[in-house]
Amino acid sequence: MASFSFQIKSGGKGAALGHSRYVARQGYHGVRNDLVLSGYGNLPAWTGGNPEVFWAAADRYERANGAVYRELVIALPNVLAGDPLRPLVEDLVHELVGSRPYQYAVHAPSSSLQGEQNLHVHVMYSDRMPDGIERPAERMFSRFNPRSPAQGGCRKASGGRSPMQVRDDLIAMRKRAADLQNTHLARHGHAVRVDHRSLRDQGVSRAPERHLGPGLIRRMSARQKGEYILARVGARFGTPL
Repeated sequence: MASFSFQIKSGGKGAALGHSRYVARQGYHGVRNDLVLSGYGNLPAWTGGNPEVFWAAADRYERANGAVYRELVIALPNVLAGDPLRPLVEDLVHELVGSRPYQYAVHAPSSSLQGEQNLHVHVMYSDRMPDGIERPAERMFSRFNPRSPAQGGCRKASGGRSPMQVRDDLIAMRKRAADLQNTHLARHGHAVRVDHRSLRDQGVSRAPERHLGPGLIRRMSARQKGEYILARVGARFGTPL
């Protein structure tokens, strides 16, 4: 069983353009040198096909207390690196984002602990749902007008949902992301699979691994790193160390 990781985040007013540049490794972010794939879609005509124009407008016109963007961060199977990667990412974006404006980037940094590839995709998207009405930027991000849609902004997909509905939607998105990865793994002849369920729901008794973070790893000695790796392997496979 491969590791499965799925996070959903959001950013407020003024954060979208900077995060877009981070995701796309633009400007000084390019020194990371870990960008594998990138793309965008469903942008309104006034952007000229430039995601930065879209996110700059979202930062400027989206209301102050609303989420300017949402972001999915999904771990991807390393065995699908190369040619099989783009079809998987495009399927994930199509199924999880749909018709909403989006930008994605796949990063492949090396793990701070073991040096292995950490392949994952960032998908930034707006909750504003296109409805076929052409709006200027300032109107697109204004409040939706149900009586006269053309006079208001695009409806937000996240509007009016209860906490229970939000939870159920997240579970469904996690499952869909895992199912798509498993479909592509099978298509390319790989036996490994991912599971979106918690360890408890999978019947696994071990505790979830603690995320150490690059700062803590940098402060660890070579001996501490080795002991941690051995303990992690033992916990995964039930081997007493």
